[in-house]
Amino acid sequence: MIDKNVVKQLVEEWLDGKDYFLTDLTVSPDDRIVVEMDHVEGVWIEDCVDLSRYIEERLNRDEEDYELEVGSAGIGQPFKVHRQYEIHVDSPVVVLTGEGKKLRGILTAVESDHFILTIKEKVRPEGAKRPQWVDKDLTFRFEDVKYTKYDLDAK
Repeated sequence: MIDKNVVKQLVEEWLDGKDYFLTDLTVSPDDRIVVEMDHVEGVWIEDCVDLSRYIEERLNRDEEDYELEVGSAGIGQPFKVHRQYEIHVDSPVVVLTGEGKKLRGILTAVESDHFILTIKEKVRPEGAKRPQWVDKDLTFRFEDVKYTKYDLDAK
């Protein structure tokens, strides 16, 4: 079986000096290697091909047969690493809380252990006849949410 640490080292070598970052790397027992990366401006297919070739040139197919897939983390997929939160600050996101509640809002801040989601909430100010939409900041620790992902349906 191919050692995941060997593949990770190869990916990190290729990433060195580039604005890309690794979001996921898996090596299955049958040697299927899947590498996912991301970039603030999106992932270009040419760079996926370049990374794939870089890995293939450094792994010996005579020693172990493997399948290699290199691609983007996917715009509609849940964030897997802290850097994905950072590049989506001020973007619309969907958060599924630990309690199973789905919230839509703007990712307004990211710290080392938590992030802030600004949602719209309808409230009726004292003395007002009609409710008004107001911004409300909610703070979540990363481990307290099931997922956060870019909101493709934001208007």
